[in-house]
Amino acid sequence: MQTPETPDRTRTYAWQDQSAFLAAAQQHTGAELLTMMSDGRIPLPPVAATMDFASFDLVDGVVTVTLRPNEFHYNPLGLVHGGVIAMLLDTVAGCAVHATLPAGVGYASVDLTVKFLRPVTAQTGLVTAVGRVTHSGSRTSLAEATLSDGQGRLLATAISTCMTLG
Repeated sequence: MQTPETPDRTRTYAWQDQSAFLAAAQQHTGAELLTMMSDGRIPLPPVAATMDFASFDLVDGVVTVTLRPNEFHYNPLGLVHGGVIAMLLDTVAGCAVHATLPAGVGYASVDLTVKFLRPVTAQTGLVTAVGRVTHSGSRTSLAEATLSDGQGRLLATAISTCMTLG
């Protein structure tokens, strides 16, 4: 609710159509797709614009996403909402699994166990989420993810199970 003492803030953003990604997914491995996203040949998914990712990278099967926490990420207590942190961890864990898959095969998250270790605010500065596969199976894979600040302090961790689709 807006009052004269607290004017509304606004945010406008744009995202790109995902049809290029969906078409490429049938012809390229997961690692190739993520590399194409990383170097800008195909667009990042809309959630990257919604959450305002600063960067997305895949190097040797390890997925890294950075984000600069902002007020629009806040919960009512003035902290970055746990769902935003979970989304970052789910993104890097899932994409790490995707990097192991052949062309035309996708994945879906089955579960995500998150441990929140420190509060995150805009004053935290740039945060880095890193995901890597710990087990790659024929039907399910496991990945771990971490979220750290610019000083290397661990902010949150997650373990994810992903199911292979296709």
